[in-house]
Amino acid sequence: MPETAPAQSCMTVLYDGDCPLCRREIAVYQGLAAREPVRWVDVSAPDTALPDERSTLLARFHVQREDGSLLSGAEAFLALWARLPGWRWLAFLGRLPGAPWLMERAYVGFLRVRPAMQRVARGLDAPAVPDDMLAELRSDHAGETGAVWIYRGIALVTRDAELKTFALRHGATEEDHLRRVCEVLPWARRSWLLPAWRVAGFLTGALPALVGPRAVHATIASVETFVDHHYQQQIDRIEGRTGVDALRALLMECQADEVAHRDEALALQTRPPGALLRAWCAVVGSGSAQAVKLARLI
Repeated sequence: MPETAPAQSCMTVLYDGDCPLCRREIAVYQGLAAREPVRWVDVSAPDTALPDERSTLLARFHVQREDGSLLSGAEAFLALWARLPGWRWLAFLGRLPGAPWLMERAYVGFLRVRPAMQRVARGLDAPAVPDDMLAELRSDHAGETGAVWIYRGIALVTRDAELKTFALRHGATEEDHLRRVCEVLPWARRSWLLPAWRVAGFLTGALPALVGPRAVHATIASVETFVDHHYQQQIDRIEGRTGVDALRALLMECQADEVAHRDEALALQTRPPGALLRAWCAVVGSGSAQAVKLARLI
């Protein structure tokens, strides 16, 4: 591909929109009113017409000047900064003798560590989740982790074939919930207490399984009643917002599955739970509420 292209009316900034570091930096630049028009092109978009090989443009930061010539690295940053109010002084300093060479060496050094920095940034990046819902999604991830281990605890301990089938079937649904929440909640945003939620979930399933199906069904009904209300609160919180359709659909689908689990557990109860079982269910419900509060924070 040629290094030059036909003349154009404004400078073009060619950036990697798939890189979370680049997106944040470009967002800062775009928020400034440039002295002259600037065109912003995401070179990671597959259908974008580009002035050079995509791999070349992804490897380094580039701008294309009005005459079609390409600048990369330090020279590209200096050319862009010269167009931005409040940044022109930095462009001036960058033109002092020896400064472009130092900037280029620093940029090359940055490129060497960029992959590691991108991995960290992606771990913090959750573009599909509003900022005020991150703590809620963290509690959902912790809750679904606990739910997976509740059913694992039941399946491991019970000797009742029907109850084991019940646990394996519902456990598979909870594992699907966990996978889908993981897709929208980056690893760095998840609860630091996941080992504790796994242990708590296992015990919540295993202890009633030692007693029998009646205790398990009452426990599941109690847990899923709380989870139904928890998801409904989140659905209500984003009601009427735009740009959250996928998140709303995820929450509603998870809620519907949890309600089905609750209703099946209730239907399988042969008689109402006694005082001791009611007390256990109250502890489980209260513990679930406290776990959500803690998971939102840690």
